[in-house]
Amino acid sequence: MTENFKSISVVLPNYNGKHLLEKYIPSVYHALHQSQLNFEFIVIDDCSCDDSVDFIQQHYPEIQLIKNLYNAGFSYTCNQGIQRASKDLVLLLNSDVELTPDYFEKQLSYFNLPDTFGVMGCIMNFDGKKIEDAARMPKFKGFKFKANRFYYVEDTDHQTLTCYLSGANALIDRKKLIMLNGFDEIYSPFYFEDFDLGLRAWKMGWSLYYEHKAVCFHQISSSTNKLNKSNFVKIIYNRNSFILQSIHLNGAKRNLWYVQLFTLTLLGHFIKGDFWILKSLKQFLMMHTDIARSRHKNRQLQKQTGVNISLENIIDTIKNSITGKKTKWL
Repeated sequence: MTENFKSISVVLPNYNGKHLLEKYIPSVYHALHQSQLNFEFIVIDDCSCDDSVDFIQQHYPEIQLIKNLYNAGFSYTCNQGIQRASKDLVLLLNSDVELTPDYFEKQLSYFNLPDTFGVMGCIMNFDGKKIEDAARMPKFKGFKFKANRFYYVEDTDHQTLTCYLSGANALIDRKKLIMLNGFDEIYSPFYFEDFDLGLRAWKMGWSLYYEHKAVCFHQISSSTNKLNKSNFVKIIYNRNSFILQSIHLNGAKRNLWYVQLFTLTLLGHFIKGDFWILKSLKQFLMMHTDIARSRHKNRQLQKQTGVNISLENIIDTIKNSITGKKTKWL
């Protein structure tokens, strides 16, 4: 057990997930009790239409329940819990995640390092045969910044860096999370808010880690697979992908990415018949003021702290960290 961090706030957003809460909350309590840490449990209900609120109130009265008055999306909902949280660490947890009993055991020591922003565990599918999410290696593809290749270091004594922490199971230093003002709500209703948070943390000079021995099981996309009507999810996903690039790219790379977007990216979608991409692009262009505001906030925070870590620095740091290490690519 770590000496410096002795408490955890679980922040769990919920939308129409009564069946998930019923199934997976017991595993969270089991892991928390086994950690022997002081904790609080916060559930934020995003204006559910099912019996989620009644279920929590009847079966878990000790849980702090926050009820959104309207359906506001993942970022806003999580931020309500982050602002309520009062413990040393915040566990951002999806409602469709089952924790193993020793989930916290290997993660707490990371927070003895002064530069640690957070750590995530290994996300497995439910038959335990496939790793769904691990450490992410960043790179540029053309002028687009990506982090979609999973890996882990097979040397279990090695601390594995990752580009960002999955929003499904991120254990984060609360003070640092508050300094970043939580998730950027520009990404509402969902997707890419965890990627953005990770980049903002790296740009502050903090480190993000992946712990392969901390295992959880995740029912992937259970909250969005019911929404895939009229390509709604695809439209939002691509819009938010554009937003992420526009916020975090700078200088010539940002200008060249715009050229890439309006030529190769659009052409690729048109060839596949994905004309819905025009809706993603339109929504993205309409958010230019919000994007400028997010860029300004990020620059101001870096200026105040005197830290200026670039995307290239992030890539180099993570790549160099595995030099000479036996690395498994997924």
